Amino acid sequence: MEYTKITSAILAEIENAIGASNVFVDDESLANYAHDETEDLKYYPEVVVKPTDTDGVSALLKICNGYKIPVTPRGGGTGLSGAALPIFGGVLLSMEKFKSIIDIDTENLQATVEPGVITEEFMNAVAEKGLLYPVDPSSKGSCFIGGNVAHGSGGPRVVKYGTIREYILNLEVVLANGDVIWTGANTLKYASGYNLTQLMIGSEGTLAVVTKIVTKLIPRTSLTVLMLGSFSTNEQACGAVSAIFRAGVTPSALEFMERKGVEWVIKFDDIKFDLKDDVNAFLMIEFDGDDLDVIFKDCEKVNMVLEEFGCTEVLFADTAQQKEELWRMRRTMAESVKSNSVYKEEDTVVPRAALPKLVNGIKEIGAKYGFESVCYGHAGDGNLHINIIKAGMSDEDWKHKLKDGIVEVFELTTALGGTISGEHGIGLVQKDYMPIKYSEIHLNLMRNIKKVFDPNGILNPGKITP
Repeated sequence: MEYTKITSAILAEIENAIGASNVFVDDESLANYAHDETEDLKYYPEVVVKPTDTDGVSALLKICNGYKIPVTPRGGGTGLSGAALPIFGGVLLSMEKFKSIIDIDTENLQATVEPGVITEEFMNAVAEKGLLYPVDPSSKGSCFIGGNVAHGSGGPRVVKYGTIREYILNLEVVLANGDVIWTGANTLKYASGYNLTQLMIGSEGTLAVVTKIVTKLIPRTSLTVLMLGSFSTNEQACGAVSAIFRAGVTPSALEFMERKGVEWVIKFDDIKFDLKDDVNAFLMIEFDGDDLDVIFKDCEKVNMVLEEFGCTEVLFADTAQQKEELWRMRRTMAESVKSNSVYKEEDTVVPRAALPKLVNGIKEIGAKYGFESVCYGHAGDGNLHINIIKAGMSDEDWKHKLKDGIVEVFELTTALGGTISGEHGIGLVQKDYMPIKYSEIHLNLMRNIKKVFDPNGILNPGKITP
């Protein structure tokens, strides 16, 4: 695809349409928006634009579509797949000024929010009204809800409450040519033709730009209980996951962590935790509800399952501070690994009964290629994050052979009935692996959907499909 470079005349058009105070071409701004949290990749835009309303986004896209200028939408910049990298230059469209919680409808249990609202701030706002928005990715304190929509985000509580797909009722979006539409309706049921709302979720800004979001909300529970099970092996911990659900229990969160990740968190984040020598893996299990007796009955069932799988110790968090410390240990794990070593993070998901085979296979592949790995993640829904550590690999092998190892990890994941991303998206860094999971027929369907929405290919080009 041939794209047009932004001339001074085109820049003046953009400034007239959006307002010069919302358009940035200085070196510092271009550098700040040249990267996200994806390793060390950097791609510089030609201009950064920060509209304040839907009309501004529409005006910008009309100009860019007319000139065939690439536009890369961006949320909070916390992504791990390179989806917000402006790899063809052009316009970096930041949604950071769309930060209004427009309405929290307590009668219909739904809210209307702009995409630049920080996820945790939205969660707190609805919590003040006794309601729950349960989609809570690890970066909830800095990521935008619009980015969560773009990536189909999840988080620990997906296991009980579902991913963001279960909570988005309707979206206002701006199409590539500047047209503005609502994708659906503010209703719990929707059977009126193709579901464009669901098509937008996970599309990473390649089909349209989201400018308003209508979410479903649910009543907030009053009680939580958090327990931590210790195991001698990864296989024991992962094997217990599926058995917990077969026992008729559905926790509100079920997280897996292996020892090396916990060691690095203790070092990086100065968390006080007694890490015993014979423990190599953990399951962190949370229950919520309004009846403590019911919760403890579920805890007893889970405790019996953990014993069957060789659990050596079960710790209950007795105070709010202990709960927060355990959750902080889990949520800072990626950052801790990143601070300790050269690494790459992959995001896999399999049927949860396949988790032991997945973890074993990852370790065997690492031994074959010479890399180490730290595995952790949302075990309750089969979503395992793999931090691949350079360790003793030479720079040459890291640069040229690592990809072969990642291919084998994804081939294993697919063979186990899984897929190559559970919640981080595809973006730039995962798109070359898409043929491992999807046939050319499938990929062509995706490419043709893209052409219908964006015939000139200006919206986040070079992402998702190879």
